[in-house]
Amino acid sequence: MILAHISDLHIGQERNDGGARALRRARETVDRLNRIDGEVDAVLVTGDLADHGLPEEYATVRELLATLRFPVLVCPGNHDDRTAYLAELLQEPHEDGPVNRVHRLAGYTIAMCDSSIPRRDEGFLDDDTLTWLDKVLAETEDPALVCFHHPPVELRVPFIDGIMLQEPGRLADVLHGHDNVRAVLCGHAHTGATTTFAGAPWWWRPAWSPLWCSPSRAMT
Repeated sequence: MILAHISDLHIGQERNDGGARALRRARETVDRLNRIDGEVDAVLVTGDLADHGLPEEYATVRELLATLRFPVLVCPGNHDDRTAYLAELLQEPHEDGPVNRVHRLAGYTIAMCDSSIPRRDEGFLDDDTLTWLDKVLAETEDPALVCFHHPPVELRVPFIDGIMLQEPGRLADVLHGHDNVRAVLCGHAHTGATTTFAGAPWWWRPAWSPLWCSPSRAMT
């Protein structure tokens, strides 16, 4: 299976310099993805699709992602608003609680988990989400990917480490119970690196929006 992993679009309603840059970079990235020589099974977007969680921002995101020639799988981040995310981006009815989705393609199971906490910057996978994830992983022998927004390990950058996934050991306990987890994928840090978590490769991707910290500082 071939995937493209991107994160942290931060598409905002403002058309000031920062908002214009984010939208321009997003369009450039979509254009580059569409010019890939060959097929991509899916594009994964691990959160912060909108900058302020506003309906009009999700309308822009939806129009932008619709121009990709590949399937797009998404999960929310701390800048996303669940109500507007569901209504405007996914165009689905309102539901209470985390917005978790599972997708099966190319022989893989892909769990897109909601680690957001409304009106908070740090992340948390609540009991309902972990129970759901445990069930998703138990129901298949297919290789699985687990995707969410907040990194579950420290990056050694105080600002980011203060708003990482809280109580990551709860997630590790779930993942250790399944030998079909092939990777964990995140965003949030606006930089890229790789390590392992709960015995699985773990990748987090740079943002489309501005870089907060140098990759050389994030991992040593």
